[in-house]
Amino acid sequence: MPSFDIISEVNQVEVRNAIEQANKEISTRFDFKGSDSRVEHKEKELTLFADDEFKLRQVTDVVLGKLTKRGIDVRSLKFETIEKMSHDKVKQKVTIRVGVEQELSKKIVKLLKDSKLKVQSSIQGDAVRVSGAKRDELQNAIALVKKTITDFPMQFSNFRD
Repeated sequence: MPSFDIISEVNQVEVRNAIEQANKEISTRFDFKGSDSRVEHKEKELTLFADDEFKLRQVTDVVLGKLTKRGIDVRSLKFETIEKMSHDKVKQKVTIRVGVEQELSKKIVKLLKDSKLKVQSSIQGDAVRVSGAKRDELQNAIALVKKTITDFPMQFSNFRD
């Protein structure tokens, strides 16, 4: 029975390279001279540091630009609230979302059930497996999910006949 998986992955090597490039640009830019602006990267989390909120927005722009150039979908980033530190310095945590979240998985399964396509979908950890009798139905399911869910990056992998 043909099937495919709906997943959400981020290439961590490209993220690390983009963060290194962003830190290099921040350290050489004139408007950041003498400031403590930087980006730290741990596993699936980024921390942006800056002297004030204006510089934090500039750091964010640099990071988003570098990630985009490296092919990382910025919709996988979840920005948290800005925290104040000592001496008016600020920091912001950014989580890199990997895997299809439970709530979104349920939404995808419901969407496919309500669509009257002849496919079955099931949640498998942080992925959604979709199977059907015909390849055309699976392609229609991919098109439907791509069209409907636009606020979260998804990849379609493991396509089997």
